[in-house]
Amino acid sequence: MPVNHSVALLAYDGLCTFEFGVAVEVFGLPRPELAEWYEFRVCAVEPGPLRATGAIQVLADGSLEDLKRADTIVVPGWKGADVPVPEELRHALLDAHAAGARLVSICSGVFVLAATGLLNGRSATTHWRYASQLAAAYPSICVEPDVLYVDEGDLLTSAGSAAGLDLCLHIVRRDFGARIANQVARRLVIPPHRDGGQAQFVEAPLPQKRAEISALFDWIRRNLHREISIEALAERANMSPRTLVRRFHETVGCAPKQWILRERINRARNLLETSSRSIEQIAAESGFSSTENLRHHFREQLQTSPAAYRRRFAESA
Repeated sequence: MPVNHSVALLAYDGLCTFEFGVAVEVFGLPRPELAEWYEFRVCAVEPGPLRATGAIQVLADGSLEDLKRADTIVVPGWKGADVPVPEELRHALLDAHAAGARLVSICSGVFVLAATGLLNGRSATTHWRYASQLAAAYPSICVEPDVLYVDEGDLLTSAGSAAGLDLCLHIVRRDFGARIANQVARRLVIPPHRDGGQAQFVEAPLPQKRAEISALFDWIRRNLHREISIEALAERANMSPRTLVRRFHETVGCAPKQWILRERINRARNLLETSSRSIEQIAAESGFSSTENLRHHFREQLQTSPAAYRRRFAESA
């Protein structure tokens, strides 16, 4: 990884202060104890001073021009789910992404990424309050409402505000490995990994239909090592296959097979990071029919191999 891996953090009028602070704390805080760290810059979307939540004003040194030189661009929330994204910002993000930058959103910042069209056909998440709004406004996005973050390689999205910390730590793990990410987590006094998603924080009880499908999700996660067919899932849920597929789309915005594949890849990633099991064992425990199948999906989804992923992210590294 380059010594000066550059991170650009957007600032805008109406700035979400907490989300902004999360990214500053992880990427912008000087860390003299580390030989390498990020080159960090705040980039203003519009002329300042910019108002932020809490009667704060922000004067940024950078502008949208600086996004051209960024390796990572972070969108810390947005003014509102219904607030249009300026064309200048949209084009700047598209140009930066085309040049190789990865785009990261925290909470409602996903609406900025969605406006670029880059999330079409991809998975994403946001705060549970905005998940249905995101799915309705952008039906081509596979919305994952219950997870803390989604990593699509070049596009990364987090759930509500504090989940931005989880995503930022995940990015540090990608860039510097588990040991450095754990060191940063200790300094933040937070766990390097948090279990579960954000469904536990939803105000209202889950509707009966959603509760039924959530129970099915739990069963799938416990049985990823098995062969799972749509017909068997439909029978377990007392639904027709057509109803099951529709219910999946209503709940997570994608088809059952796509969701199950994502869960299997996540299971394999976790085992590669935290266990000494062989690639063959991990393929079997994750529900892949063979090591070749596991390698194929890793190349397709993560642009790497299981062995290379383990070398980079294993906790013992």
